[in-house]
Amino acid sequence: MDHADHTAPSLAQLEELAYAARDALADPWKAPAAAVVIRIEEVAEPAMLADLGMDDPFELTGLYDGIPLTQKSVMDQPEGPDQIWLFRRAILDEWVDRGNVTLAELVTHVLIHEFAHHFGWSDDDIASVDRWWE
Repeated sequence: MDHADHTAPSLAQLEELAYAARDALADPWKAPAAAVVIRIEEVAEPAMLADLGMDDPFELTGLYDGIPLTQKSVMDQPEGPDQIWLFRRAILDEWVDRGNVTLAELVTHVLIHEFAHHFGWSDDDIASVDRWWE
């Protein structure tokens, strides 16, 4: 197979996959998810990794940044909209390492995991019903 004309999916292509996944959410989740900004970056910034106690940007595929819906209050003065960050290079590395899922499946999975945090689920809550990373 000639790979000369193949390139890794771009930031814009991952963004398309993420928005398609968000648009496919069921009605009870669609409206609250639409209020979350989706940001696609190459890798997590060093300050973001430091806040998480992480060193390797290739270990972080996604991150929810905001106040979960279960903790929001009318008294909150948000600094900005809730955001989900997806990190292209880490996602592509995991996609290649796995070799058994499509890129759309992986982007959807990471995005849904981060939306679960927006809806108030902890990592332990998510792990109890989702065995994706085992």
